[in-house]
Amino acid sequence: MAPRVVLVGPMGAGKSAVGALLARDLGLTLRDTDADVEAVAGRPVAAVFADDGEPAFRALERAAVLDAVREHPGVLSLGGGAVLDAGTRADLVALRSPVVLLTATWEHVAERLGDTSTRPVLAGDAEQRWREVLAAREAHYAEVADHVVPTDGRTPRQVADVVLRLLTVP
Repeated sequence: MAPRVVLVGPMGAGKSAVGALLARDLGLTLRDTDADVEAVAGRPVAAVFADDGEPAFRALERAAVLDAVREHPGVLSLGGGAVLDAGTRADLVALRSPVVLLTATWEHVAERLGDTSTRPVLAGDAEQRWREVLAAREAHYAEVADHVVPTDGRTPRQVADVVLRLLTVP
């Protein structure tokens, strides 16, 4: 069993919002690996980062992704940094499920994120950190993506419609 579709991309690209619409449209469930990590840890992602550090969070994230790609038949949304793990990238490349990269620019992401205090990787100058994080991950996103869908200037509904069309093309 594998996901029907996997969404990847930087924070603020709309993975959760688009994923929820896709799940509803396809009659499937949405699974978000950040929510899985929070359920296992019993606290928010930001608290795991603050209390245990990024390596501990990434280990929990890797386990969540591994479970999800093996067990979840619906729509799967991965945390923005999940692609940092080589094993996760290999799993995504090996999937028969389409992996869709949602892209965005800082100008649009800033509007969507609002208060960035709950996003540990954006501590300090949020725009500078976001750009640095994206630059460090771009090649990993490209490695796993079957499709790329820009989200700037589009509503989640419009993005979901683009993804749905991609899923119906043979």
